[in-house]
Amino acid sequence: MEIFLVGIILIFLFNYLGTFNFNKFVDDNKVVFGKLKEDDYDFLVISKYGEKADPNERYQKRVKTAIVTFFIAFVIALTSIKSVNMAIKIVLVLAATYFMFKDDYSKVKRYYKQHLHEINLKLPYYLKSLEILIQHYTVPVAITRSLESAPEMFKPGLRDLIASIDAGDSTIEPYMAFARRYPVRDSMRMMRLLYRLGLGSQERKQDQLIVFSRTISTLQNKSRETKYKERLEKMEKKTMTMLVATGAGVMVILVLSILQIFMAV
Repeated sequence: MEIFLVGIILIFLFNYLGTFNFNKFVDDNKVVFGKLKEDDYDFLVISKYGEKADPNERYQKRVKTAIVTFFIAFVIALTSIKSVNMAIKIVLVLAATYFMFKDDYSKVKRYYKQHLHEINLKLPYYLKSLEILIQHYTVPVAITRSLESAPEMFKPGLRDLIASIDAGDSTIEPYMAFARRYPVRDSMRMMRLLYRLGLGSQERKQDQLIVFSRTISTLQNKSRETKYKERLEKMEKKTMTMLVATGAGVMVILVLSILQIFMAV
């Protein structure tokens, strides 16, 4: 235990004196550590915390936490767990380091999965606002104009979509990339329709817009039905909870009354 405490004190002392600058070490090896970052981490961070969040800064904190965990776990393993084989100690140290490194990623991933349903409900309403803009502008211009009023969760994907279109990519790939980024109900089909609408001539635009509008209306109806069903289920759960609580209370009072009668006799 004494060695462990001395080791921790020395690490912080060296960092404070500048002999070993921990923050500089992480910054200098940013490229190396960056290779360990998950492909969807930036998107997941922005989905949870909004565009003001800095995914790179949060990732740097993850790296620092993992390194500190490694050193602390290593010192503990050497000084406290003497009866365990060295190979097992190393495995335990690496497991603890991996857990701390992945902790923040797991949290934002879990948040995204929990709110994927919310994204699913919001997409039809965003597409409806986009449909109104398409009546007056071309599809790329309408997407650009929709960015400001779009739900926060869609803005990163929309920015990438707009950037790809502005860069001259006239294929369906930018639209499919957006759909893959938000893998919710009918997102792939809606982005295909949007792409075809952008390709259509002015004469065909109205017909294609009608098809697009009808599809959006169908999705909105499904979204409303889902919301209504969820509210109904929530009310049913509350009602059942209230009935169970009331029934349990009545049973307790009844049992107490019976016991009181027997005790009086």
